[in-house]
Amino acid sequence: MTAPKDRPQTANDDAMLQRQDPRQLAAIDLGSNSFHLLVARYQDDRLQVVTRCGEKVQLAAGLDGRNHLDEAAIQRALTCLDRFLPYLAGVARDRLRVVGTSALRTALNRQSFVERAEALLGCRVEIISGEEEARLIYLGASHTLAANGRRLVVDIGGGSTEFIIGDPSGPLLLQSLDVGCVTHTRRHFSDGTVNEANMRRAEADVLARLEAIEANYRELGWSEALGSSGTIKAAASVLATSGGQPGIVTRSGLQTLRQRLIECERLDNVTLEGLKPDRSRIFPAGVAILGAIFETFELTTMNYADGALREGVLHDMLACAPLQQA
Repeated sequence: MTAPKDRPQTANDDAMLQRQDPRQLAAIDLGSNSFHLLVARYQDDRLQVVTRCGEKVQLAAGLDGRNHLDEAAIQRALTCLDRFLPYLAGVARDRLRVVGTSALRTALNRQSFVERAEALLGCRVEIISGEEEARLIYLGASHTLAANGRRLVVDIGGGSTEFIIGDPSGPLLLQSLDVGCVTHTRRHFSDGTVNEANMRRAEADVLARLEAIEANYRELGWSEALGSSGTIKAAASVLATSGGQPGIVTRSGLQTLRQRLIECERLDNVTLEGLKPDRSRIFPAGVAILGAIFETFELTTMNYADGALREGVLHDMLACAPLQQA
């Protein structure tokens, strides 16, 4: 693959090596909805963010009926990675970890994309299992919050949703379900309408899938529920604009939000204060998934955790190969 012509010019290889900082490390999350880059520097016994950026790619939307990624989705993905390259000039390639999740797990032609992405980035691209994704999500979420007993962590992605129960020692129970806000939009909102009927169908779909894991999670139990990533962050943001407590999703607030989305009638009409425009079309599906989770586990509140897969990848790298202090 040749790099897109609009890519910013980077320095030559010798200059790049001179600029590399041995205390920098980076993670790229090839998500089913968005790609995210996180570059950090290990200093004063902690990771200090150097660069954080993300771009909506909607890789999962490029999966056809045979579970093949179409060329348009692959090109969107490669163009995004090309735009990430200038931010990686100071990172040695053995300190860059790139992980693919649900959409790439599903894509039967994923190797075609992987080979082109590896050639562009100059490092290996890993397609991680749902269980490994859940483990890394918990690692990322737990490092952003003080230790506080046993937790249920939920991460709604574009193509899958992860459920983890853990405590300060680490994860105790991990599960990944093949339901996400992009794939659920295609499944239940494909005609572009938002009404009571398709919201109910979307919720019922998730409720049925949760039956398989509900008993084990209830048996282990938790003292607080945390949510990470875009859907839960967006729900908390929208609720905060209408008087809710920042960073918290409540069951009553979620029910009100559900009704507000139905009143929008169409995905193209979803415009809510606190909601980014590029999330509006997949937001009703995300709210349906989140509502089913609240119902299954009888949650009343969920706190947003500002840490997820990419933060977990960095902490995992650090644990496996500690960096020298600045």
